[in-house]
Amino acid sequence: MLELNRLSAGYDSGNIVHDIDLRVGEGEIVALVGANGAGKSTLVKAISGIIPVRSGGLQFEEERIDRETTRARVLRGLVQVPEGRQIFAGLTVRENLRLGAHGRAKEITPPQLAEKIVQIGELFPILLQRLDQPAANLSGGQQQMLAIGRGLMADPRILILDEPSLGLSPILVAEIFQLIAGLRQKGLGILLSEQNARLSLAIANRGYVIENGKIVLGGTGAELLNNPEVAARYLGVGKAVGDTQPESNFASRLKRLLDRTE
Repeated sequence: MLELNRLSAGYDSGNIVHDIDLRVGEGEIVALVGANGAGKSTLVKAISGIIPVRSGGLQFEEERIDRETTRARVLRGLVQVPEGRQIFAGLTVRENLRLGAHGRAKEITPPQLAEKIVQIGELFPILLQRLDQPAANLSGGQQQMLAIGRGLMADPRILILDEPSLGLSPILVAEIFQLIAGLRQKGLGILLSEQNARLSLAIANRGYVIENGKIVLGGTGAELLNNPEVAARYLGVGKAVGDTQPESNFASRLKRLLDRTE
């Protein structure tokens, strides 16, 4: 569905990401992992149209979209949930969700909009209980649920999640990742840009490692979890390539933590 071909993008100071090849298919989670500053957020902003693509191609459902506006990409079904949640704290939960469907306001009747909010509430029951409360009253984990729910209100085909675990406790991180894994069952393609390589790769069908703005490694989630170089650099376990005893069964133990989402 989504395919990048030698894509480069950046800011006035120059390119930050270089010659990126990446794809996300229907109903799969693709993890983009790397250290802070590696270029993950720049890449997802280029995909979403927040910053321009400098060179290379960006295709969605086999059509080039790299010159389209952000709104046009959203209407196609390419939706980003931004880093830091960026909810509207002074608005209610219901109002935040309604804003997620704003781009399709001319297509959706009030009853249909109300039904979409109920559907989001089925995924995130706590939001349904607090629809008329200010979003500022939600916990960090609930605010992240709201941010994801707001993105889902736009009817995405591909959902881009930028650092969804940022600022959350380990328990809430696990809960959010279980919810993300469950979204795959609904046929969504998900690009998960995340520093938490452990959980990202544990739920991912495939993954890419980005360093200094370039993709340096790719494979299935399990392959990358079992890769001793990835384990040493991003997971804090095992040994670097050339050593002889990487942590064993690391991928399988993490996978079992999230099996209930399948």
